[in-house]
Amino acid sequence: MRIWLMAARPRTLPAAIAPVLVGTAAAVEWAGRLPRLGAFLAALVGSVFIQIGTNLANDYSDARRGADTADRLGPVRVTSSGLVAPQRVLVATWVAFGVAVACGIYLTAVAGIVILLIGAVSIAAGVLYTGGPRPYGYAGLGEVFVFLFFGLIAVNGSYYVQVEELAALPLGLSISVGFLATAILVVNNVRDIETDRRAGKMTMAVRMGRTSAVGLYRMLVLGAFVVLPIALVAGDASLLPLIGLLALPLAVPPLRTIGNRTDGPSLNRALAGTGALLGAFSILVSLGLLL
Repeated sequence: MRIWLMAARPRTLPAAIAPVLVGTAAAVEWAGRLPRLGAFLAALVGSVFIQIGTNLANDYSDARRGADTADRLGPVRVTSSGLVAPQRVLVATWVAFGVAVACGIYLTAVAGIVILLIGAVSIAAGVLYTGGPRPYGYAGLGEVFVFLFFGLIAVNGSYYVQVEELAALPLGLSISVGFLATAILVVNNVRDIETDRRAGKMTMAVRMGRTSAVGLYRMLVLGAFVVLPIALVAGDASLLPLIGLLALPLAVPPLRTIGNRTDGPSLNRALAGTGALLGAFSILVSLGLLL
């Protein structure tokens, strides 16, 4: 169980949970109640298992392509280290996506065929991140897709399955959530910049260089807090969700670390800190919306 938990990469799971919380809370703010408890639970479970499936697919594909070598600075990957046979990792990948598909079928019955299409595209994006003949993660497009799927699509999709319409408020909030979710990937790629370069994995950090990638990380983290009040005003919402700004002090340690440190343990802590920042921000914003 410890090995499979490591393979699931729990530090990345806030990126799957946060958008569902924020999108659902925005729907509650609009409707005055939670319209569909089942849809919330299905969206939450489905999002988490899409993230887990993506992580497992990444573990499997990176090992096959030689990107996860022994000198990488990140946590141990179960396929490349031999802790789990590649075929078992592949089976676990499709089991995780299977759980997500089951949730998607339920959401489709509740909110219409558009949800099935979104789920299918999301799973395809997870597989093709490092898999397939031309993985977009190796072409420097990972951050774009994370912002799109774990920001715009996940927040607005979670809102849509509750009220079956879109609005300015979840759209604005999805930008803040997307910025912080993308920042998780940026710090991950900054940590792995040298081993990725040697493996031919041309992430955005490799293409931009460390200094520019660190600058991008800072812009994403601080931008999330700048966008929050704009989103609330544009969405004609209460200003109570501004309590999300109370999460800002949590940004200080990872911001300082990514700018000053290059060792694996420090950057792994920055990665965990960015995930915690996203989690705290989303919980506080959601609480403000519910209040």
